[in-house]
Amino acid sequence: MPYVTADDGLRLAYDDRGDGPVLLCLPGLTRNMADFEPVVDHFAHRARIIRMDFRGRGASDHDPDPANYTVLREGADVLALLDHLGLARAAILGTSRGGLVAMTLAGAHADRLAGVCFNDIGPVVEAEGLAFILGYLGQPPVDPDFETALANLPGRMAPAFANVPQETWAAHIRRVWTVAGDGTLSLRYDPRLRDAVEAQMNASEAQRPPDLWPLFAALAGLPVALIRGANSNILSAETAGKMRAMRPDMIYAEVPDRGHVPFLDEPESLTVISQFLDRLT
Repeated sequence: MPYVTADDGLRLAYDDRGDGPVLLCLPGLTRNMADFEPVVDHFAHRARIIRMDFRGRGASDHDPDPANYTVLREGADVLALLDHLGLARAAILGTSRGGLVAMTLAGAHADRLAGVCFNDIGPVVEAEGLAFILGYLGQPPVDPDFETALANLPGRMAPAFANVPQETWAAHIRRVWTVAGDGTLSLRYDPRLRDAVEAQMNASEAQRPPDLWPLFAALAGLPVALIRGANSNILSAETAGKMRAMRPDMIYAEVPDRGHVPFLDEPESLTVISQFLDRLT
């Protein structure tokens, strides 16, 4: 596993494979680069797929100060990786938190972006979805082992997720949690990520994140795409509609039977990513 060292000394894991236009894959809040395995499988023959674990997630170092788990800090880490690889620009495929990082970069470093494909995220994050995330964030896995999770997860995620093959659930479990040799599950991220999120939610008005619509607008002139889970509790149909109105050229698909977030192996997701890559070549 290769690493880049951030300016504060933390080691950040990444994976770099394939040839063609650069597509930097940024995962969701508690997720890691394994979420993008379907992207590597389908597109490494036509794009250079770079996947990154944010600090405190996956194979990257945990930060001794959880206050550094912020979108701004993670954006700086992305720039450190691009500099490490000698890349002036990259297109981003951002899942949830990764899409927020991409918008932050658009506001201050749009010259480093070649385009952004959003996976179930936009300038408005719904309170219902945030409440759901806080219900499990930083907590040990509900299920004690892999087999129990495989039996229980489909029902627990319904009705937002339906008609999901069992092999997809199995792959999802292995990506989201660490599975020990005896099948027991543990978090693949620093549980103190919860402290950071709660602190940011309880911050004063002056310290809260800015309106993200201007950051989305800062992507003017760059290729953009959006994948939305039809049952998403994070990205509403209203927000997606406004994004499409602002960018009529935006590639878009809604994935049926998926909530937050699509697995990126669905035909609709793969079509959007393929069309997005076409615009980068």
